[in-house]
Amino acid sequence: MTDVAAIQEYLTHLAPPDLAESWDNVGLLTGDQKQPVSRILTCLTLTPDVASEAIAEKADLIISHHPILFRPIQQITSNTVEGKMLLALIQAEISVYSPHTSYDSAEQGINWQLAQLLGLEDIGVLRPLNSTTEPELPEQGAGRFGLLPAEFTLAQVNQLIKQALKIDALQFVGDPGLKVQRVGIACGAAAEFLKDAHRHDCQVLLTGEARFHACLEARALGMGLILPGHYATERPAMEQMAHLLQQQFPKLTTWASQKETDPLQWDCDGE
Repeated sequence: MTDVAAIQEYLTHLAPPDLAESWDNVGLLTGDQKQPVSRILTCLTLTPDVASEAIAEKADLIISHHPILFRPIQQITSNTVEGKMLLALIQAEISVYSPHTSYDSAEQGINWQLAQLLGLEDIGVLRPLNSTTEPELPEQGAGRFGLLPAEFTLAQVNQLIKQALKIDALQFVGDPGLKVQRVGIACGAAAEFLKDAHRHDCQVLLTGEARFHACLEARALGMGLILPGHYATERPAMEQMAHLLQQQFPKLTTWASQKETDPLQWDCDGE
């Protein structure tokens, strides 16, 4: 029998909680560690429609990248959307685990996966943790950077990213003709890594979304900033999470939510 504790042990191996940002809320957020698990659903964000899918498909565990209960709460009632959803999950005895920024920064976590998708070489960490006293261990920390196999223009890198992430459009800051070979990566909403990317001589930073003033900062630094969307930079890694869990626990049924979609839509043709 596989229980929640066994899945939790694997997940803490894959995405060690001590890699999480200090403001984050990672780990087992609801549930019983002794509860048997036979069906696992992964998702980027736990929304009511994803919760309904989990209940209908009789999942025992949801692994949601973004945490529920992110901020302290004083009540869980059916008077709020989140409260109603949590009560339904608790009544269905479905546990919820969130790896969030620990998975972003893990050795083979989201930022590393994005670097692999783009074919980057000589991959390093944008914002390293304190230097390890064991030099044989890999460098750890947040964000990644690396070299494209050749020099491209920013416009060509945009096309490469659209193909890699299977999206039709993205936003960007910078001269389309900017020469790019060193790329910084920080998934989600992480334009605060601009200065880290600049310090590592990156010509461009790839993140999901950014505030207007971060876009101005990128322009002032003479850097490209590529914004394919929060969902596009993180959802594929939760599909990969389902694949990894299925490999690790072949007797279980594991799938990425089929109901989850990007809430943002692009009006590309003006209709």
